Amino acid sequence: MKEALFYNKEVGGAVSCLLCNHYCKIKDEGVGFCRVRRNSNGILHSLNYAKLVVANIDPIEKKPLFHFLPGSLSYSIAAIGCNFKCDFCQNWEISQAQEVEKIGAKRFKVTPERVVEEAIKNKCMSISYTYTEPTVYFEFAYECAKLAKSQGLYNDFVTNGYMSREALEYISPYLDAANVDLKSFREDFYHKMCKASLKPVLENITLMKKLNIWVEITTLVIPGYNDSKEELSDIACFISSLDKSIPWHISRFHPDYKFTQIPSTSLATLENAYKIGKEKGLKFVYLGNIHTDYGQNTYCSACSKLLIERMGFSVNKRNMKQGKCEFCGEKIEGIEL
Repeated sequence: MKEALFYNKEVGGAVSCLLCNHYCKIKDEGVGFCRVRRNSNGILHSLNYAKLVVANIDPIEKKPLFHFLPGSLSYSIAAIGCNFKCDFCQNWEISQAQEVEKIGAKRFKVTPERVVEEAIKNKCMSISYTYTEPTVYFEFAYECAKLAKSQGLYNDFVTNGYMSREALEYISPYLDAANVDLKSFREDFYHKMCKASLKPVLENITLMKKLNIWVEITTLVIPGYNDSKEELSDIACFISSLDKSIPWHISRFHPDYKFTQIPSTSLATLENAYKIGKEKGLKFVYLGNIHTDYGQNTYCSACSKLLIERMGFSVNKRNMKQGKCEFCGEKIEGIEL
């Protein structure tokens, strides 16, 4: 076990975990909400340090990150655990610690040095901390990210955005990008569906922008839960008010975990969300988990010409030079476009 970062010792052997916005008070021999941080004799330990459950080579578009090193490969890692408990989770077999205990998912030990070596060997430009919630394996992610940066690699989080301000600021010198799941724009949705709160997520998205972390946002649209015109408009308005150049990925829900009776999101609903995003002034709106003629391509925000053509997670065509539209010269926001 690895001693955790971000905790205070309390009277009676308890500790206060300061890693995320749950701010768990953990009794001796107890675990936090995420179930992967344990208090042992007044010392908080990370139970999943250097114990990965996944290590893959992915297109960066799979995260999804479309304006961050497009067309590149990313070394993607995950350890078990999450600080949300979403009944609609699409990666529940590895993100929900209680389910992992039942299934017995295999883990393998690895060092930060090995992660960086594998990324470089496989010609990856970045390391993605993804699949599960990177906040709950923060100590390992931090050590990997710091080493990766020293070797000329980029780092990105695919996250629910519920880390504490302290944790986000701590890793920010080494974190280049984040795709944040903005699951809803209603507090009751976060309380009931995620066992969390909306406000800290919005605050962290705003803070990421201030810390010069490139941000993209994903919303999984679930029929009957967060697919109303009003809510989608509220999400689009929030993103637009923060920065119109933030890409919004509108993702199709498919039945999974405890939501097997809910139908997949209709194409009409996704297309309506796309229109809402554009009407609210967002420059870049994308559709995920579905293929359309326009939903995954990047178009110039000035002249509307096709800049990046994608097929699935592959980049087939680029009409850009040094981050600018080849047709009109418009600067397209992102990193290493």
